[in-house]
Amino acid sequence: MVIQERQPVLTGLQPGEPSGPRLSRIVKRVLIGVVAGSVVLGGVLVLLPSTRHAVAPRPVAGPPGRANTAVTAGVPVAVSDLVAVIGDREAHLRAHPRDGQAWAVLGNAYAEQARRTGMPAYYPKAEKALRASLQSRPEQNQAAMDGLTALANARGDFLAAKKWGEAAVQQSPKRWTTYALLIDTYTGLGDYKATRKTLEKLQERHKGPRVLAQASRVYWNLGWREDAAATISDAAAGAATPAERAAYLQQAGELSWERGDVKESLRYYKAALASDPDEHRSLAGQGRALAALGRMSEAMRSYQAALAGQPAPRYALELGELYEKLGLTGAARVQYDLLRDRVRQDEAGGVDDELVLGLFEADHGDPQAAVRRLRAEWERQPGIPVADALGWALHRAGDDKEALKFAKKAMDREHGGGVRSALHAYHRGQIERGLDLVGPARRHLAEALLINPHFSPLFAPSAQEALTAMGEPSEEGPPNPSEATGKPTGPAAPQRATTPALRRPA
Repeated sequence: MVIQERQPVLTGLQPGEPSGPRLSRIVKRVLIGVVAGSVVLGGVLVLLPSTRHAVAPRPVAGPPGRANTAVTAGVPVAVSDLVAVIGDREAHLRAHPRDGQAWAVLGNAYAEQARRTGMPAYYPKAEKALRASLQSRPEQNQAAMDGLTALANARGDFLAAKKWGEAAVQQSPKRWTTYALLIDTYTGLGDYKATRKTLEKLQERHKGPRVLAQASRVYWNLGWREDAAATISDAAAGAATPAERAAYLQQAGELSWERGDVKESLRYYKAALASDPDEHRSLAGQGRALAALGRMSEAMRSYQAALAGQPAPRYALELGELYEKLGLTGAARVQYDLLRDRVRQDEAGGVDDELVLGLFEADHGDPQAAVRRLRAEWERQPGIPVADALGWALHRAGDDKEALKFAKKAMDREHGGGVRSALHAYHRGQIERGLDLVGPARRHLAEALLINPHFSPLFAPSAQEALTAMGEPSEEGPPNPSEATGKPTGPAAPQRATTPALRRPA
């Protein structure tokens, strides 16, 4: 098939026991293991009598109305509109605590507020509201099931997201929003075949900027870099709100950064911030680009602003490494302490930060602890970033032989679909260097700098230093051909013909 396109405190509320139709078999299976009993939000418990009469949803207008529609469809929403819809739905539910639809909207808004502000305390509130929606309306409640899928994705719990998303598809296979969520789910699990198939199904059911943005991510993972860039540009052009446009411009900036076009990425980040000043991911991206351009004071201010608005562990790690590069070791330690503190807060909110924590421990803490963490993460959800991080942690812990196995998985086209990552290439090159595989090490370190010569303030210079230390390859070639390839010599293995699941967009 041809691809055509590419979260405030609520008190005094508790829903009553469901009295309508019994939970479907699908939802029952998904709910196994969930804590039984009433859903409680806030500290005041009010036991309400059950009723068979559904509460008619109150019409919502203005900013709450806009956010209501957007969060239900999974479209990026301005923080001010999120605050408005949260306040509106909380007030409505105090009067109508049996309104399952309102609980679903509130849960989705809480989850989006957590994502936009980096405040993990919103995640448990989102889960309670979404489960309250299912309790009040157990049948055909795709809005709540989509919300639980999106919530699990945001927490990094892709196994839970898979359960909820696939259950939602079984209940309502024509609902397009679930497929958009499952693309992120399958990518997090490293199931790129399912990702491609899910994109096909999404494009059969819907078109528009949200679909284009999802397609762009899939194209990038396939190695279709220019198609990914063109598609996200189309998504930004078709965005309906400044917040939506800013989200797609930020994604375009990430793509430009990952292919080494620093100035273009900076333009996209600035445009995103002009459209929505609360797009804190673009502030961090701007800091990354400014540092690459040597504008260190501006870079540090951008990172500090990003952390003030959305204190994500990844931003603390990046700023700490920038400080380390500049010789500001005390400031770097402050950021690393902040990272650990943020990870603890995220963990309390149910967020999985094992990947960023594993990379931090590998480079700045305890590599053996990093290996233990990342092995467990790999067993649970074996995506490409986890393979790369585990391989790197094994290298830092001194086990280069096993490290290379995971580094190869991270760069395997069949496993990941073709994504090119400077960091992954750097990690593999250093692992190969540790194994005295000079030819492959030289090739992958050079590849890292070719993809993005500014990929890290610490490790890009390290890649160049390693290449210089290894020197240029001999004009006569290595005495042992296996040194150049890292593989046994002999006849070349036949290339297996493959037919891609997707073709490039026309």
